[in-house]
Amino acid sequence: MSAGPTPQADPKADPQADPRATAPARREAVYLAGLNPPQRQAVEALDGPVLVLSGAGTGKTRVLTTRLVHLLATKRAWPSQILAVTFTNKAAREMRERVAAMLGRPTEGWWLGTFHALAARMLRRHAEMVGLTPSFTILDTDDQIRLVKQLLESESLDAKRWPARLVLSVIERWKDRGLAPSDLGPDDAGDIAGGRMIQLYLAYQERLRSLNACDFGDLLLHTLKLLQREPEVLAGYHKQFHYLLVDEYQDTNVAQYLWLRLLAQGHHNICCVGDDDQSIYGWRGAEVGNILRFDQDFPGAKIIRMEQNYRSTQHILGAASGLIAHNRGRLGKTLFTDKDGGERVLVRTLWDGEEEARWVADEAEALQGKGISLQAMAVLVRAGFQMRAFEERFIHLGLPYRVVGGPRFYERQEIRDALAYLRVIAQPADDLAFERIVNTPRRGIGNATIQLLARAGRAAGIPLTEAALRLVATDELKPKTRTSLRRLMEDFDRWRAMVEQMPHPELAGVVLDESGYTAMWQADKGPEAQGRLDNLKELVAAMEEFETLGGFLEHVSLVMENDAAVGDDKLTLMTLHAAKGLEFGHVFLPGWEEGLFPHQRAMDENGIAGLEEERRLAYVGLTRARDRAYVSSAANRLVHGQWQSALPSRFVGELPDAHTDHDSDPGLAAAAAVAEPAYAPAFRASYAAVSRRGPARTIEGAAWEVASRPRPQSAFSVGDRVFHQKFGYGEVRGVDDDKLVIDFEHAGQKRVMDSFVQPAGRG
Repeated sequence: MSAGPTPQADPKADPQADPRATAPARREAVYLAGLNPPQRQAVEALDGPVLVLSGAGTGKTRVLTTRLVHLLATKRAWPSQILAVTFTNKAAREMRERVAAMLGRPTEGWWLGTFHALAARMLRRHAEMVGLTPSFTILDTDDQIRLVKQLLESESLDAKRWPARLVLSVIERWKDRGLAPSDLGPDDAGDIAGGRMIQLYLAYQERLRSLNACDFGDLLLHTLKLLQREPEVLAGYHKQFHYLLVDEYQDTNVAQYLWLRLLAQGHHNICCVGDDDQSIYGWRGAEVGNILRFDQDFPGAKIIRMEQNYRSTQHILGAASGLIAHNRGRLGKTLFTDKDGGERVLVRTLWDGEEEARWVADEAEALQGKGISLQAMAVLVRAGFQMRAFEERFIHLGLPYRVVGGPRFYERQEIRDALAYLRVIAQPADDLAFERIVNTPRRGIGNATIQLLARAGRAAGIPLTEAALRLVATDELKPKTRTSLRRLMEDFDRWRAMVEQMPHPELAGVVLDESGYTAMWQADKGPEAQGRLDNLKELVAAMEEFETLGGFLEHVSLVMENDAAVGDDKLTLMTLHAAKGLEFGHVFLPGWEEGLFPHQRAMDENGIAGLEEERRLAYVGLTRARDRAYVSSAANRLVHGQWQSALPSRFVGELPDAHTDHDSDPGLAAAAAVAEPAYAPAFRASYAAVSRRGPARTIEGAAWEVASRPRPQSAFSVGDRVFHQKFGYGEVRGVDDDKLVIDFEHAGQKRVMDSFVQPAGRG
């Protein structure tokens, strides 16, 4: 096994890497032209450790690419001697394209890519040293979960109490911190999986090796351990990589940080570009401390601040800078711009969430009327459940929009599942809805049973629900499956009877609970589970606006057809986390209320650190705007079916007055005169009186009516000899509509549907 890569002493051995093949010296001034003094300093500071604090919109990508080109143009390094690391494939692709355009030649084969891509490239070189072969497979999340489920079963652990996603998330966090099973002690085990997490982690890693596979966390972990334990391999990379360039350093986790530190020990020429004020991914392992202690980790480091913003107006930057100044854990910088003019950040308080959505939509239409395209506007929310109110309003107005980073509210998995239950209640003949949820959550009703139902339904010309009712009265199905299906059909009968007995939002809650669907997501410890539960609560709350279940379902059907044929000019709706790295002309930031933003859970779980990350998220939101930012809060908000009175976020009070205009709903002034403890409950009571006008009406309308069917008559008679694919030959002993009682020669007496038998002569 080779000890590791060695430097190429002769440029002819690497014709693509010869720095003399770059642009001639006379073009150096071209790629350096237009850089402001801090940018140029960041490009030309080639020796030793350098931290470039690049504020939002200050030209980070331009500096990175120009620095790489400068290294080549000044003959400091060949491409094979530069390691350039990004966080996303998109960023890596953009950097490659810019460098290729500046140099006039391709960048294939260069060490330029994401952490995972570069680590995988290293690992394949040395796979045998970690117990793999170079052809190892990289598992996706589904494969990982399947593997963990197998381990839980082999260890006789209750998968309901310790879901595979929970176990996997613990393993992933350990890997993010660079911890292998051998690095953990008894105190690290915790209570998960009965204190056997370390044994599960060890078994998981052994199983991966036996499969010649690794997961994404292993790409960094294996490479990190390799560099730590094999000095000759590390020395080889020290000889190869003379310069390291790192993008988005504030988002690195512990394993990535340790990996970079080891590689930088050779020449100490590491340049990290990042913004401590935009570190917003602590929930997935990012450590803002990595960037805050850079000068301690790399003594003698040069820190360069890039503060001139080329994106936003001075009012936006002033508001954002004033806000983020309240964070204690930061290195400090103040953004400025040479752009003239601009409007102050508009801060508005409204009566409730619906009024907030109405105001945002009206403002968007007004901007559109002034000739501003919808694609230049964005609504950035803190929590996914906030999106529904905006989607409903945009659809009502016919305002085209797109949801970025995920499906629209009514297209999400958990919402589609819940709607499928309600559709089957309202319309028993809805086969597509029934197929979707018949085994969700799992009831032991597999594909074979569904195919049997479909066959019976087609033969008799009846929907699947009716076919199910007939099949459970026979012996066609296995006893366990028959019992599960019978219980489900009994549940649907009971739920339909409740339609006239209780308001439909309450019925929806009963269905989700009694079906086991809510419990399924409560048991799921994955990162998305809580968001799905929040969305289900928001769905139930949305039903309050409609008098009948049928009216609500019809509304959803219309929503799902929202402007599919409209062109590209659409307003963007997304979460604040998904918006990092993007920019828009006009940005709406709704929901700036205590408990929602900053989010209460973040503060409860992480204290001051959680609050400061929330403030950084607010800073990111403000700095997405080029021309104007709009901040709004609601005095009352319907959160998961419960009215809550809310105070404006502390972040609103931290925005400097010199850069903000405050405007409130006139109705709030009157509300303020009412005793605060009393008015919110009174408002909730009045809302309940309006929204629940007596019992929900019977489902009505042609779209939801179920035509009555005549009772089926069998073509068979007592005494007929028949053949059944499963039970063989037999004789009919009784006929009940389309069900037959048959004495089979080998299976005994069974009750079956007549569509599953044939006259014996055709058997």
